Amino acid sequence: MTKTSTAAKAPTARERLLSAANELFYAEGVQTVGIDRIIEHAGVAKASLYNTFGGKEQLIRAYLDSRHAKLTERLLRGVDGADNPRDRLLAVFDAQAELFTEQDYHGCAFVAASAEAKHGSAIEEASDAYRAWVRALFTDLARDAGAPDPETLARRLHLLYDGGGVSARMDRDPSVGAVAREAAAVLIDAALPARS
Repeated sequence: MTKTSTAAKAPTARERLLSAANELFYAEGVQTVGIDRIIEHAGVAKASLYNTFGGKEQLIRAYLDSRHAKLTERLLRGVDGADNPRDRLLAVFDAQAELFTEQDYHGCAFVAASAEAKHGSAIEEASDAYRAWVRALFTDLARDAGAPDPETLARRLHLLYDGGGVSARMDRDPSVGAVAREAAAVLIDAALPARS
C-alpha cells in the first residue's frame, strides 16, 4: 500500500525568488533592492538566481510579468462579473479600487519600475506590454458598449485609471477609487449613445 502525502509540494527556487522579488521590489523599488537581499529572502543560492533568470533585469522582468498576470486575472474577474457593457467598463475601476484598500498597496508596480528603467530595457518592455493590455481592454469594452469612438473613450478611461492609482498611492487615500469610478461613469455616459 502506498502512502498518500497531503503535504504541499515545496516551492521551487524559481517560485521562492519570484515571491521574494514580488515582496521586496514592490515595497522598496526594483533598483533599491539588491540581488543579495532577494537571495537571502528567498533562501536560495546565488547560482539559483543566475541559473533561473540570468540576472537582475530578467528577474525584474519576471516579477513584472507575474504582476501583469495577477492584475489581468483580477480585472477580468471583475469585468466578467458585470451584468452589462457599461458596468463592464466600470468594473475595471471597481477592481482597481479593491487594490487601493489593501494594506500593502504601494502604487502601480509598472509606474515605479519604469521610472527607474533604462530606455529599451526589459523592464520598459514589460511596462509597455501591461499598459497596452489595459488600453486594449478599455478599447474592447468601449466598443462592446457601443461607443462611437472606442479608442478615444479608452484613452480617457486609461488616463483616469492611471491617475487613480497615482493618487491613491501619493495621497495614501483608498477612497480615491470611488472618485475615479464616479468620474469614469461621467465619461462613459457622455460617450455612449443615449438609450431609448
